[in-house]
Amino acid sequence: MKKRKVPIRKCIACGEGKPKKELIRAVKTAEGDVKVDLTGKINGRGAYICPTIECLELAIKSKKISRSLEVEITDSIYEELKKVVGGLKQEENTLK
Repeated sequence: MKKRKVPIRKCIACGEGKPKKELIRAVKTAEGDVKVDLTGKINGRGAYICPTIECLELAIKSKKISRSLEVEITDSIYEELKKVVGGLKQEENTLK
């Protein structure tokens, strides 16, 4: 039986390689829209970030998401990313 390889992606903020499912993906679609993709299945150019507020703040401050996707990121996308990170943290604390 063949073992399936787990896709590894690199966080654009800290540079750490992690399994794709552990990261949050921002994607630029063919139409040029930027969306937060929690499924990892939306077609387009993707940028991955760790689900921590530290990595998100670093990516926002240094405009790494914008550079990686080659498009200007609106405040609404940053707010959506903050909500996702905050929601994941709350979910993690509930499980403990």
